[in-house]
Amino acid sequence: MDISTAEILPDDSESATLVGRAWVPGDHAGPSPVALRAGRLYDLSRVAPTSSALLNTADPVKLVRDAIARGWAKPVADIGAALDNSHADRRRASRAYVLAPSDLQAVRACGVTFVSSMVERVIEEHARGDADKAESIRRAIGDEIGAGIRNIKPGSPEAMRLKESLIKRDLWSQYLEVGIGPDAEVFNKAQPLSAVGVGAEIGIRADSSWNNPEPEVVLAVNRAGRVVGVSLGNDVNLRDFEGRSALLLGKAKDNNASCSIGPFVRLFDEGYTLDDMRRTRIEVRVSGTDGFELEGESNLTTISRDPVDLVNQAMNRAHQYPDGMMLFLGTQFAPVQDRGEKGKGFTHKLGDIVSISAPRLGTLVNRVNHCDKVTPWTYGVTELMQNLSRRGLLG
Repeated sequence: MDISTAEILPDDSESATLVGRAWVPGDHAGPSPVALRAGRLYDLSRVAPTSSALLNTADPVKLVRDAIARGWAKPVADIGAALDNSHADRRRASRAYVLAPSDLQAVRACGVTFVSSMVERVIEEHARGDADKAESIRRAIGDEIGAGIRNIKPGSPEAMRLKESLIKRDLWSQYLEVGIGPDAEVFNKAQPLSAVGVGAEIGIRADSSWNNPEPEVVLAVNRAGRVVGVSLGNDVNLRDFEGRSALLLGKAKDNNASCSIGPFVRLFDEGYTLDDMRRTRIEVRVSGTDGFELEGESNLTTISRDPVDLVNQAMNRAHQYPDGMMLFLGTQFAPVQDRGEKGKGFTHKLGDIVSISAPRLGTLVNRVNHCDKVTPWTYGVTELMQNLSRRGLLG
């Protein structure tokens, strides 16, 4: 895994307002919100003890700039050293390392927000999670459904007419309902504090034989429902489990280390705006120990619902998140390239390196392992509150 500064940081990192979290060593070691400035990580815990608190302030950008300029935020480590120590094979608590940039926020995700992934979900459902059957079904219905929904606005009269037509041809699906119907799919992806960050291992279940990465834009949303920044994420997905039944979505999506976010949250400022986010193009690369290489992309300009609409469907008067929310926006990437036997399609193998990148957001790199072999998640809210109390950060 290459997690050098040249690989991980955004192209314009010197001018970007980048915040995240890092493990800060010392007599009162613990996780702290940090900001990156001039190649160094600065500890923001004295002005905001958690990432949630930082992103819920009235003006996070001003707070970060003031904290560094006035000396309230102390330097922790050079970013190169912290990234090097973030590598899963050499992470040491005696030195700083980078964590996922969220902590107490709810982690939610939107599904089937792109045509290609929508079609693949329909294929999974018809194949009932059997990768062997997927290719023949893909040929039979993929092009027809894809052509029918490509330019349809979700919830529109045209979408409802298409629904009636597909029902008559026995091609309707619960995935098309959330894809072109009025209501988006929004589900709980992970528990607060359970997401892993850059350099960590990501997990797939040992009993899954058909799975893939899902490279996505992740919105940092404050408690008022306002998007304040953007990150990258990997919504690791078990296609066989979800394909067998939509009621297995929790088992397909929420497992140990199955959610990766990072490397940082890029805050909206004068140089990076909501419209810049809407133009994000993500590239993904999977490199296997067997020599296999897979590349793809997810272009946010082709998303079927505007990101702000997805935020409003996830957080509203019917459902509030007082600690804020990290919202995955879904992906265009749905790999079908054969990895081995013809017609078997793609699935992860242990040791795969997954790199998800966008020029202005950086690169999120992780290595695949089985969930039960990845370091267990043990640092929850209780541990965080106890740690902050010992450090005198709760007042």
